[in-house]
Amino acid sequence: MSNDRNSSRIPGFYRLSVAERRQLLRLRADLTDQDLRTLDGGGIDTTVADRVVENAVGVYALPLGVGLNFLINRREVLVPMAVEEPSVIAAASNAARMVREGGGFVAEADDPLMTAQIEIVGVDDPDAARARLEAASAELLALAHATLPRLADRGGGARELEVRTLPGRVIVHVHIDCRDAMGANMVNTVAEALGERVARLARGRSGLRILTNLCDRRRVRVQARVPARALATESLDGDAVRDGIVAASRFAEDDPYRAATHNKGIMNGVDAVVIATGNDWRGVEAGAHAFAAADGRYRPLAVWRDEAGDLVGQLEMPMAVGTVGGTLHAHAGARLAQKLLGVTDAKVLAMIVGSAGLASNLAALRALATEGIQRGHMALHRKSQPLAVLEPPRPAQPSAEGSRS
Repeated sequence: MSNDRNSSRIPGFYRLSVAERRQLLRLRADLTDQDLRTLDGGGIDTTVADRVVENAVGVYALPLGVGLNFLINRREVLVPMAVEEPSVIAAASNAARMVREGGGFVAEADDPLMTAQIEIVGVDDPDAARARLEAASAELLALAHATLPRLADRGGGARELEVRTLPGRVIVHVHIDCRDAMGANMVNTVAEALGERVARLARGRSGLRILTNLCDRRRVRVQARVPARALATESLDGDAVRDGIVAASRFAEDDPYRAATHNKGIMNGVDAVVIATGNDWRGVEAGAHAFAAADGRYRPLAVWRDEAGDLVGQLEMPMAVGTVGGTLHAHAGARLAQKLLGVTDAKVLAMIVGSAGLASNLAALRALATEGIQRGHMALHRKSQPLAVLEPPRPAQPSAEGSRS
């Protein structure tokens, strides 16, 4: 086991008991006794749940694990992952170990721009309306900026106005730098505040006013290089495995049916981190799949190639996540996940989430190119089966034994 208390490389972690794993995390992430108690309860109880959602009747829990071996932009990262599917965390950790041999993940993220959409209907001359709106862009951006004074104080705010025309309507996009917030509430506030003024300028009626989850100006890009030798299995050398992964990537690029499952593998890792950190996984999913189909054909979010004998993967996708606001106010588990990550910057969190997605994709493609997806997955799936809820005891019957499912 590594002696470096800052390393995410912890061989044999899965062999430890839950208590031993927690004590190791306590040392690595400076966890408190309260943090460890949060792990027992999941970070939320029924009282808190009743304040977070309507008609609350209880709390539904997911397993929280830690993705290991992640080296991202030369920084060691323990990656909290909340997911119900066996093998996701183990597979991502194993893939991250392979990527370490090539220097780790290299990632970058755009500024955190979210987009407010303002729809104007009943416009007689869309082109003339567009010209008037563009001429008034400085006024509209100032109004948007004034709507969010606290965001402006933190260096964020309205950055750009864009006008689009569609049959029978004009669409105004206001691009807003949300800093370390995901930004949905702020963006919706701007959309509603500008709606009537935009409608008057366009000489139409205000329609829908809400954010778009296709946040294509807020993308994350991740690259991973894996030496072929790190891909080898007991029965296949690394070059053969590399070529199989590249072929599987090509398949996803050529066929939307394969691309859908290829991208689902990416989202296994992405969603698990997004959920653990209290972010909007539905919004991230919506943006990812809309981006994948943005040119009219559904495509993979990550591709893999042979470069000078190494396997090189590249992922690009929208990533709207935040480290302030939202669930973090109420959910101790989300705050603990952020503490494990050691980040408060939304762009850094986006890079970590994207790296988890690319790792999950690599793990799935390597399994498909070698032993098949079921062997490792079902081994871990069977491990959970003895925990299935037993049937209620039946009344004793003469000469009959009780049964269990």
